[in-house]
Formats: sequence, C-alpha cells, structure tokens
Amino acid sequence: MKGLTLKPLVAAIAITLTVSACNNAEQHTNNSTNTQPAASVVIADKVEAQASNPFFTAYDTYFGIPDFTKIKPEHYLPAFKAGIAQHHAEIQAIIDNTDAPSFTNTIEAIEFAGDLRIKVASVFYNLTSADTNKELQAISKEVSPMLSSASDDILLNDALFQKVKAVYAQRDSLNLNVSQAKLLTDTYKSFTRGGANLNSADKAKLRALNEEIDKLGLQFGDNLLAQTNAFELVLDSEEQLAGLPDDVINTAAQTATKRGHIGKWVFTTSRPSITPFLTYADNRELREKIYKGYIERANNNDQHDNKQTLAKMAALRAERAQLMGYKTHAHFVLEERTAQTPENVYGLLDKVWPAALAQAQAEVADMQQLIDSTGGDFKLAAWDWWYYSDKIRVAKYSFNEQQTRPYFSLESTLKGVFYTANRLFGITVKERTDLPKYHEEVRTWEVYDKEGEIIAIFMGDYYARDSKRGGAWMNSYRQQYNMNGVDSKPIIVNVLNYPRPVGDDPALLTFDEASTLFHEFGHALHGMLSDVKYRSQAGTSVPRDYVEFPSQVMENWMTQPEVLAQFAKHYKTGEVIPLELVKKIQAASKFNQGFATVEYMAATKLDLDWHTVTDFTPKDAAKFEADSLSKMGLINEIAPRYRSTYFSHIFSGGYSAGYYSYLWSDILGADAFEAFKENGIFDKATADAFRKNILSQGGSEDPMKLYKQFRGKEAGIDPLLRSRGLLSK
Repeated sequence: MKGLTLKPLVAAIAITLTVSACNNAEQHTNNSTNTQPAASVVIADKVEAQASNPFFTAYDTYFGIPDFTKIKPEHYLPAFKAGIAQHHAEIQAIIDNTDAPSFTNTIEAIEFAGDLRIKVASVFYNLTSADTNKELQAISKEVSPMLSSASDDILLNDALFQKVKAVYAQRDSLNLNVSQAKLLTDTYKSFTRGGANLNSADKAKLRALNEEIDKLGLQFGDNLLAQTNAFELVLDSEEQLAGLPDDVINTAAQTATKRGHIGKWVFTTSRPSITPFLTYADNRELREKIYKGYIERANNNDQHDNKQTLAKMAALRAERAQLMGYKTHAHFVLEERTAQTPENVYGLLDKVWPAALAQAQAEVADMQQLIDSTGGDFKLAAWDWWYYSDKIRVAKYSFNEQQTRPYFSLESTLKGVFYTANRLFGITVKERTDLPKYHEEVRTWEVYDKEGEIIAIFMGDYYARDSKRGGAWMNSYRQQYNMNGVDSKPIIVNVLNYPRPVGDDPALLTFDEASTLFHEFGHALHGMLSDVKYRSQAGTSVPRDYVEFPSQVMENWMTQPEVLAQFAKHYKTGEVIPLELVKKIQAASKFNQGFATVEYMAATKLDLDWHTVTDFTPKDAAKFEADSLSKMGLINEIAPRYRSTYFSHIFSGGYSAGYYSYLWSDILGADAFEAFKENGIFDKATADAFRKNILSQGGSEDPMKLYKQFRGKEAGIDPLLRSRGLLSK
C-alpha cells in the first residue's frame, strides 16, 4: 500500500523489501565508512546460530517458504548481525578487486550482495507490521540504528563509490541493455543521494541525522499503536446501539468479550469498527466521542503524544535535504518520482481541489437540509458526515452499503478476484493448508500460469487483530528475480483488516471492503507477474507515485456486471446480486466523492506542507497543522484523512512528501481502464499489453515510458474527474 523506491544497492540494505503502496515502512538511502563488527562477535554469533537459527540455512520447506514454525524472536538479532557482516565482506571484496571497475565486477556485484540481510529483513519487517509483539518491537528499536549505520557504512564508502563512478563515467560506451543501464544509473544515484559526494564532516553529520530520524520514526509508530489500542468505546445498554446493524452489534460483543467487558459492547478506532458506528449509530454524542477518540490519537499531551516527535522529524528531514544540496525534503524525495518536483504536485492538486471542494460544500448543504427538515437544531459536524450522507444515499439511490454485505462474503470475493486474474492473465490458484504460515488465520495458495507451471506463492491475512497495524497492504517474503544463477519465484502476501465471521455466518464485506480486496490483489499481481533479471527492479520496486497504479486499475473490474455475476452471490440463497442493486451501486459510486476527494487531498497538502519547510527549528505541530488547513480552505465539516499525529504514512512509513501518490496513480488507473472499456474489459490484446508493459517490467525501465508503450499516449486527468463525478461529461 500499500517507502522510497527500491534502488539497486538499497535493495540489499533495505529495512523492508517489496512494499505495497498502500501502507508501508520507510527505507533510507543512508551512509558512512567501513566499521565492520568485531570478528569475535561475528564468530560467536555464527557458532551459536549454526545449530538452531533457521536463517543460516536454506529453508527446508516447500517452495522455500520461510519456516515460521522454527523462527523465534531470539534468532533475529544474531542473523541481522551476521547478515550485516556478510554484506560488508561482499562489499569489501568488490573494493579489493584489482581488476578495472566494470559493470559486472562492480554494479552487478553490488546488486548481488546482501542475501542474508534481505532474507532476515523480509521476515522480520513483515511480522512487525502483520503480527507484532513487544519482543519484536524491542528488537526493531535495536536493529533499526544498526541497519541505518550499516547502510551508511556502504553508501559513504569512498573507495566503493570511486569504482561506481568510474563505471558510470563509461556508461555511453558499455552497450548496456535498458534494465542494465537503469541499474547502473540507479546505483550511482543511490550513492550520490546517500551522501557519497559529501566531505568527511558532512558525512558524519548525515549519519547522525539518519540515525535520529530512524529512531523518531519508530517512536512515532509505537506511540500511535499504543493510543490506537488503548481507546475503546464501551456501551452497556441496548439503547446506545440504536441504528446499528446486527452484524456490527455482534462484532462489538465479541470485541467486548475479548477485552474483558463481558455482556457489553466495545467499539474501537480501527476502521472496521469506527466506520459502521459513525455511519449507523443514532446516538450523536457517542458518534462524537468515538470520532474525537480517532482524530485525537497521539495528540493528548501524554507519554504517547506525537506532536514533538513529528515536528522534530520534519525539521531533521529539512536539515538532511539541505545538507544534500536540496531546497526541501520534498525536493529530495520527488526527484526520484514521476512527479519530479513539489511544484508539479501542488499544480496537480490545484487542478482537482476547486471542483472537489465545491462538490463537498454541496454535499454539506444537502445534509444540513436533511437535518433541518427532520427537526434537528444543530449544525452539521464532522462526526455527523457518515451518518447523514448514508441517509441521503439511501433516499437518493434507495441504497446503502449494508445491502451489499450478503453478496460479498470474503470467500466469494476471493473467487471474484481469482476469476478476474484468470480471465485477464490466464493464472489459476490452488489453496494449500499444509504450508508454513506466521499466524493461524493466514491462507496460502499456489499460483500457476496458463501452462500449468507454478509461478508464485500467495498468502492472504484478512482479519483485524491487535498485533496487526491498521490498513491494507501487499508485501513480499521473496521477490522475483533471475540473477547470479538464481531463478527466484516470488512469495507475496496481502494483509487486510476485516471483521472476523460472527456465529455461523461467513465474513461479510461491504462493497467498499470488497473493492479493497481487488485493490490489494492488484499489488499482488504486480509482484507475482514480475519478470525481470535484477531483484532491485522486481514487482512493486517502482516510484512511489506509480506503485498504486496497477492496484487502482484492478478495482475497476469489481464494478463490472459481467464480473459481479460470477461471484457476487447471496451467502445463504446463492442468488446472484440483482441487476437493480448493481445499477444502484454504479449510480451511487459518484456519491459523496466531494468528501472522499477533499479529505484525501487535505492530507496530501498537509504532507507537502510539512515537507517543504526550509528551516531546522521544530514547528509547533498543532499551530502548523491549523495554519496548513486554513491556507488550503478546508471546511470545518471535514478533517484530513490523516491528521499529523497519526499520519503514519509520512512519519513512520514511506510516503513522506509522497501521499499525493494515490491521486497521481489514480489518474493513470482511470486512464488505463479506458483502454479496456474501449476494447472490452477482458480483451486479450489489451490485457497482454498491460502485463507486458506494466506488470512484468517492475522498475526495469522508465515507468512513464512503459505507460505510453501500453496506452499509446500520456494519461489525461478527465477520466479520473468523470469517475468521481467531478466532471459532468
């Protein structure tokens, strides 16, 4: 979901590997000179590890799936230390090679290095997101500065950089193919953007900045998790439940029992809990209470408050950017994005904002009229939006999302996802229940191409739990590549946060939740259908503002009647979703898009404002946010999708100066689906072109060149505006 783009060298030293654009951890291009661990420490760790640590040998499992049953918390630290030492040794061998620097002995050798560290990190950082605990959180605090320092040791190693620079200087005479040329350029940039051209004093300063930013990012995430888990709205009377659907009430009862509130109902600030409460609960005071509990997370002036943490991070990022020769952190980040500059991003937002804000204000007027006509004597507030917009949706379209739940069980929606992938790309899946998994709720499938050859393992982790961070994302336990004699097949995971089944009923999804399943599987396809040589160019290793594009496209098939007829069936009767209801869904799809677009864009603008600061003094976070929202003209009835203190995408994830990426990618997605609509939603030639130019290529070539090869033109903004009802024709 979905960090920064995985560059060649950085892929080997990354804190996380393939990350969904939807929601993920940051990865740094850091720095410094040599300093390997003491030999005695490495030897001691190796001796201890050889007998019992599963990271030090090939997994003795089907398809090389991580051996989760044997991996224990105590295995990570020795394996990370050994991985760092091994990586340093591989780098030192490149430096010590007396042959003239070449693409093979320098650039490819760097790309091939770091296997053990990547192997450990791919498991560890997946689990710290999907199934964390206090032990893993403690290890993360110890490992993060260790990895940051190790990254610095490589990227600021002048002897290594001189070899890279020597090869880069010859680039025009090396007869490299497209992916090789990009690997060379990206490797060179990894060093220059990591501080290789700095003097010794500035290199030391950069190292300190990187380490401090890493620590603050971890602290931000820990504070947010603590505050999110701490809040609970405990209800003890049935009157307080008025308006709520039975399945929502039953889930709340289960949550209460789990949290020790026997005979009561508990709602939390997790999306599957708070959204239905805000949408259906008649009690306005309770809606206000849970809403404020959500928007005030990590903003309560206690030990878990994030205001000073994030303000210091923004200041340090600005200082780091200017140390590197950039005006702001946003300028540094966007140099590697398809958007290129913050000015370009602000320009895009300014094109969409007026129409979206006008639509949102019209939506406010409609809801206020409803409040007034039903005897309400109050002004619409932010915690009323879901409740009254749903009532207008029902009145206008005779439709609310609860009507869709019976037709979108998790199981049937998975069938719809797999059906769509099969029709488009010829892939099939076979579920396995006998393979290693990190949690009992994880499901696993083998993925086959149309020739019947297994091409990937796909895991799905679908239910919310306290050990999992919020949101939805794709990640990898192993990326696809074919390098250095190794043909690596990908192991991909989708992680979501759906409510668990209640009683004998299956897990039932709203239309929006089912759409998210399609979205995340779009990321999974990007990882599973990758066909590149180099690991750093595989799958979703693309610019952050491009990575959401394949998943945004995938959502479109969810709304097609031909697809819905295949899987959207009533979980009790087997009845296919009625055409009348499908038409209502399509008609209502543009409803409330003013709100949806404005709340997202407000967060995007807030992100850019934080990361275009030019001075190094930490801001008053509350005042800075208030000024930012006032400057953009955000109306009081809407809060940004993420306020600063819980904006984990930009302060503990990889989207700093990049949250705009969803809109940028959505423009590409809306424009790309036009090709399918023009030629047929399952047109083979169009699907083959999409796979060839987009899904299989990863980051092996310039992404916008690949897009034009697929589409035959640059993307236009009108398809997006039409899809959101912000453009009349």
